Amino acid sequence: MRSVPALPDLPVVECLPALRAALAGDGAAVLVAPPGAGKTTLVPLALLGEAWLGDGIILLLEPRRLAARAAARRMAVLLGENTGETVGYVMRMDRKASAKTRVLVVTEGVLARMILDDPELKGVSAVIFDEFHERSLDGDFGLALALDVRNGLRTDLRLLVMSATLDGARVAKLLSNAPVIESAGRGFPVDIRYHERSANEALEEAMARQIRTVLASETGSVLAFLPGQREIERTAERLDGRVSADVEVMKLFGAMDGKAQDAAIRPAPAGRRKVVLATAIAETSITIDGVRVVIDCGYSRLPKFEPATGLTRLETVRVSRASADQRAGRAGRTEPGAAIRLWRAEQTASLPAFTPPEILEADLSGLMLDCAAFGVTNPARLAFLDPPPKAALETARALLLDLGAIDADARLTADGEAMRKLALPVRLAHMVAKASARGSAGRASELAVLLTERGLGGSDPDLDARLDRFRRDRGQRAESARILARRIAGSATEPRRAVADEPTSGLLLLEAWPDRVARARGERGRFVLANGRGAEIDASDRLAGEEFLVVADLQGKARNARIAAAARITEADIVDRLGERIGVRSETMFDTERKSVRTRETRRLGAITLGERLLPPPTGVEADQAILEAIRVHGLAILPWGKTSTALRHRLGWLHRGLGTPWPDVADNALLTRLEDWLAPFLPGSAAVVDISDRALADGLASLVPYELQNSIGRLAPTHYDAPSGSRVPIEYSGEEPVLAIRVQELFGLAEHPAIVEGRVPLTLELLSPANRPIQTTRDLPGFWRGSWRDVRSDMRGRYPKHYWPEDPRAAEATARAKPRR
Repeated sequence: MRSVPALPDLPVVECLPALRAALAGDGAAVLVAPPGAGKTTLVPLALLGEAWLGDGIILLLEPRRLAARAAARRMAVLLGENTGETVGYVMRMDRKASAKTRVLVVTEGVLARMILDDPELKGVSAVIFDEFHERSLDGDFGLALALDVRNGLRTDLRLLVMSATLDGARVAKLLSNAPVIESAGRGFPVDIRYHERSANEALEEAMARQIRTVLASETGSVLAFLPGQREIERTAERLDGRVSADVEVMKLFGAMDGKAQDAAIRPAPAGRRKVVLATAIAETSITIDGVRVVIDCGYSRLPKFEPATGLTRLETVRVSRASADQRAGRAGRTEPGAAIRLWRAEQTASLPAFTPPEILEADLSGLMLDCAAFGVTNPARLAFLDPPPKAALETARALLLDLGAIDADARLTADGEAMRKLALPVRLAHMVAKASARGSAGRASELAVLLTERGLGGSDPDLDARLDRFRRDRGQRAESARILARRIAGSATEPRRAVADEPTSGLLLLEAWPDRVARARGERGRFVLANGRGAEIDASDRLAGEEFLVVADLQGKARNARIAAAARITEADIVDRLGERIGVRSETMFDTERKSVRTRETRRLGAITLGERLLPPPTGVEADQAILEAIRVHGLAILPWGKTSTALRHRLGWLHRGLGTPWPDVADNALLTRLEDWLAPFLPGSAAVVDISDRALADGLASLVPYELQNSIGRLAPTHYDAPSGSRVPIEYSGEEPVLAIRVQELFGLAEHPAIVEGRVPLTLELLSPANRPIQTTRDLPGFWRGSWRDVRSDMRGRYPKHYWPEDPRAAEATARAKPRR
């Protein structure tokens, strides 16, 4: 048993007896201790002398690499040792540990991989989850796995959850009602002030102005919180040359080299001050000595996964009250300080209480793959503080099925096992595994590291250019990344063989993001993705003129996202690698200008059209069906209606309106619903509408009339009227009543009104002049002769003096000429 070193007198020391008792008893506890209590560095060291530790180690989980390194170094200093002896750390691209290590500080994702590789966690006696209030996906998943291990395989495994701002009772319930131990904090007074940023002032301008004001009015160093790297860079530009020579402006964000991060949190040299421009990475677990002023912009940038699109975008949101308090607390870690918030005091109450747990907002494909490796087909069976959303799980399951990582029962496949061993996001793991089978694991692994380690190779959207800069970078971070890439390539389980030519980045990325193949559309720099979404890149960028891209990173709104990382690709590459995903479909369409059906063959990858060609027009039954479909879409107006078919349709329509069933309804809607009945049998098997004859249309309409009524059409609704003049004048049935438009002279000598339907339905007479211009409309010809004729006769004699205008038309002879022959 190792002796416990003398510990600094920090508030958490008072809680150690209760904490030791809880872990020695039921083996689980929750420790709630505010910033400055000393929980991160003192608790693991205080447990080194516990009997239950035996020969095992203590795992201390930190949410960020920066915090993990800082915690390990601080504990090593307290022990008077170097990092890597009693206290070590392990994280991606960095490791300092040895056989002597008893406290191993790891980032949260490391625990899940340790459990998946060894479900019994041999050699581990305790797992401490620090800063659990950050609720990262890796932290939640790690705790769920650890609980499963403890409940099923390792009842002796000690679990301790520590947090500064957390609902301890809720976590304690998850840990089978473990005791909640609370510690007082040790912080100095912090004067919280509010200086609202005006609506029309850029965030970077307001922050730079406030920093200059603070440097002039306050002592000590300054920690300024900004949403992300972009705002940090812009703020630094606005401070350049505008602060005194004794002030050093430092940047602190996740994509930085570890050495640069460590330099940012070191105390300023004697006689100098520093301004640290940081993201939320500086909220917890670290102390920047000398900082006594915090300036908080009030915003943070969080990843948000959209199951509907399969995209994760970074969203700038207001900080939670818990985060604002954590940030303010940084000012009082070593001496009294001040926290300046760039918003109104009353707005604080409207901030959300806590930052949403990442499990509710994240892509869960990695979680689903790890669960399958753990033998859990449904992640909801694990003990999560917040269950994973069903929609995100379904999206993750669909992706893993598409990549062949799991089977229909969500069990891990051989391909899935190979992917999981690569310790990469699932898409990139799939890419490396496929590349390994082709002998190209090296370049694929470099690309994977480049895409998972922000900032490597710069920020050029062109991944080929970024990869080239990464390969030439001689910095420590780049060298560590290259070592990691070689390790990933060596972990690929598929057989590897040498290849003569390295594949392009685009070819490799096709395996990871087949749904994000993009094709140029319209304006330069605008693209449409295979998943149907739009994306754009600056028109001046070298990739903006490419026909095809594979997009690895999109930022901003999904509807009009900005391409942050992509590689060029050719159509031949797409066909070669994604041939099974390309759909070939024949589409029959109606050309309204040519009035004919045309057939086009299209090749599509999702929403992208790769090519198309016209095929010979259909014939026979296929052509007839295509014509019918075109009519359903474009309406009956595309048919070549002639005089015969039009007249018959009008007659049948009038009979239906007047007599009803069984006379057929020939209105548009009725005919469209019965195309197969009346039109299909009379089509000529041609793709051209003009080949349908007027007679065929008339025969089709007539076929709708019951057989026993066929001979009644002409009797009840005759096509013409035999006028007294001897002319056969057509009757128009297109209106509500049948109309006979006839020159008045052709009705001389007629004493009865013309009628049809065996004399029961009078025709509406449209009486015309010799020039066929309307004179009068009547349904009472005898009354017209007796009444209006006198005035009409007078007018007509003046206009047409050569024509015959008798005083008594009933006694006159009808004529189709100017005057009767006699």
